[in-house]
Amino acid sequence: MIDRRAFLLLAACSRFPAAAQGDALPEAPFRNGSGWKPLLNGKDLSGWKSELGWHGDPGQLNEWYATDSVTMPGDHPEVLQGGADGGPIIVNGRRTHTTNLISKTTFGDHELYAEFMVAKGSNSGVYLHGLYEVQVFDSYGKPEPLKFGDSGGIYEYGLDGQKGSGGTAPRSNSSRPPGTWQSYLIRFHAPRFDSAGKKTQPALFERVVYNGATIHDNVRCDGPTRSSLNIPEGPRNPLMLQGDHGPVAYRNVCYRAL
Repeated sequence: MIDRRAFLLLAACSRFPAAAQGDALPEAPFRNGSGWKPLLNGKDLSGWKSELGWHGDPGQLNEWYATDSVTMPGDHPEVLQGGADGGPIIVNGRRTHTTNLISKTTFGDHELYAEFMVAKGSNSGVYLHGLYEVQVFDSYGKPEPLKFGDSGGIYEYGLDGQKGSGGTAPRSNSSRPPGTWQSYLIRFHAPRFDSAGKKTQPALFERVVYNGATIHDNVRCDGPTRSSLNIPEGPRNPLMLQGDHGPVAYRNVCYRAL
């Protein structure tokens, strides 16, 4: 007879790829929750496309790749090194930065879970709907008060090349050291529109949990944040992972519709 713990483990594995289970962090919600769908297939970048970001070189090729492991070398902590080609981890190239990565899947209201690793001093971002950024940054050990540009911050509004406004700092510094895996669990509501297409409610971060600590509750985004995709706000849009600011790796990126 199978015991209850073994039954729950089997049930969790049936809901999510086995490749993700062994390497997921303890806070991964798909370990004990249903309805989660992976956005990474565990072997390559199928389901994603690239777009040059603010720091992109027009001649630069997309260098994101899938790998089975990633490390931050002790003698070069400013870079990340992938292992064998193909696997459940995606890395944004072997240089300092490359293009941004955009999902072919689009989302309305949803929960997003993502695990990420940054090199020392590195910078990335998770853009819900491709428009509203939760900052990814090496903020480990930084004393409070924090700013919207620190890891976990909801970034300021504005156009590239211009000073922005707004932005919401995380309520605490939950950052782990660079070279270690960290996580976001984000509960997000899309903006609302009337029948004529006029926006009636802004996008809303209902909750952002960073490495197990709640850092935002009910934060409105009245418009796109800086360095977002050049697309209009809408009821459904893709996810963007920023790759043009510094070395970063992602794994166990998954979502659940609300």
